[in-house]
Amino acid sequence: MAAVRILCDTGPLVAFFNRHDQYHAWAAEQFNRIFQPLLTCESVLSEVLFLLQDDGLSTNPVFESIERGKLLVQFSAEEHWPDLRRLVRKYEDLPMSLADACLVRMAELAGSCQVFTTDRHFRIYRRHGRHLIPLLAPF
Repeated sequence: MAAVRILCDTGPLVAFFNRHDQYHAWAAEQFNRIFQPLLTCESVLSEVLFLLQDDGLSTNPVFESIERGKLLVQFSAEEHWPDLRRLVRKYEDLPMSLADACLVRMAELAGSCQVFTTDRHFRIYRRHGRHLIPLLAPF
């Protein structure tokens, strides 16, 4: 049986690298339990870097996680624009960010996965239109 892939959203990464974040303890506990690389997308990384910089924190640990293979960027939005547009349009009332759309699309492609998130919108999002997305979340 294939291992469950863990798709990582912005919130857990920011929480892990920012010890003042409300979810820091929870995120650190989860990272200690996860031994496989986390999968993410460039849109998530863009948000993470911005938020860490906005809080006056170094972004070096994020790049080090990528260089050590703990965080893998294996999704290119370029190949999925029609699907991303469909998702953003479907959830425009929330609204849905590009990072969230990428993660939902990644969940559609991954099969057995969990989205590692602190974003409650993932309780609403569905893959393939109607299927719940398994979450690793503090709620």
